[in-house]
Amino acid sequence: MNIRKAIPSDYNRIMEIYAIAREYMKNSGNPNQWKDSYPEKNIVNKDIEEKIGYVLEDNGHIFACFVFIKGYEKSQELKFPSDKEYGIIHRVASDGSKRNIVSRIVDFAKKEMSILRIETHEDNKTMQKAVEKLGFKRLGIIQLDDKSFRILYELKEDV
Repeated sequence: MNIRKAIPSDYNRIMEIYAIAREYMKNSGNPNQWKDSYPEKNIVNKDIEEKIGYVLEDNGHIFACFVFIKGYEKSQELKFPSDKEYGIIHRVASDGSKRNIVSRIVDFAKKEMSILRIETHEDNKTMQKAVEKLGFKRLGIIQLDDKSFRILYELKEDV
């Protein structure tokens, strides 16, 4: 199993994985977080161009993807400011063929940053359980630029 930065030739597979994830979300009681088209093509292309999009692969087969950003995020800083940069995990998606995707992503991200944040929709019980199991603490509710709300979680490594 390997985690690497996404490249342009990964685009179609990433879009397939996001479509699978949207269906899973709808079928598990979370139809509103990504609706029918998020993330849109331009967002995925931008993630690849900006080198913040990542894929998980096994023997050349991509089975999951996510975005990892280092820094600060305005929507998080308004209510929960940090005096240190943190890693932000976004848009986690899987084709369902492998287990423990979030754990693998968090292990990868912890090698890069000692503070990690992830936000999720109140209906995304799958993600909430996964991050809480990994030791993330719920900071509270934040509002995104599109006026929707998310639960913000944080994991701090002992420094």
